[in-house]
Amino acid sequence: MTTPLSTEILLRLRAETRPYHEALEQNRFNQALAAGLPTYELTSWFLRKMYGFLVPYEEQLRQHTWPPAWQIERRYRAHLILEDLPAATASGALPLCPAMPPLRTWPELLGALYVLEGSTLGGQVLARQLAKAGISTRTYFSGYGDQTGLMWKSFCHLLGEAATEINQDEIVLSARRTFQHLDAWLNHE
Repeated sequence: MTTPLSTEILLRLRAETRPYHEALEQNRFNQALAAGLPTYELTSWFLRKMYGFLVPYEEQLRQHTWPPAWQIERRYRAHLILEDLPAATASGALPLCPAMPPLRTWPELLGALYVLEGSTLGGQVLARQLAKAGISTRTYFSGYGDQTGLMWKSFCHLLGEAATEINQDEIVLSARRTFQHLDAWLNHE
């Protein structure tokens, strides 16, 4: 059952991160998709950049103890990108993002997880757009496959249970910082 507080945190996150989410969508990969001009090279660039963000992000997640209900091991997705980029990984290590948002507290973890879990929903939209352009992306953009909606609902439920009057501001701040750091990394050459 949804409580007023769990609904409130989701509404706040959606509203207060919207400008950062919209800014993130202005990277060259998303602009090419919006224009109907995606290429394999641009898709590979985007996947390499996402890998460079996800690896240090997931390393930080691994430093914390998670209750089993979060299924945190299942939520790690950097390894999926390697399946989509065999040529890029064969040529050596991919660069990693050096400036990650802080993920020391429970609310910081929740805010960052909101951003990356939300990307599983957007990834399915991107996968359909790429398929129309004849660009095969087998794993990363598929999210959790037919379980993506269920995983998102599970995350929202757990986030609602974890949010309190005291930690909501920190959760939202962390989500905003995560969007900002990811945007800066995608725009860094």
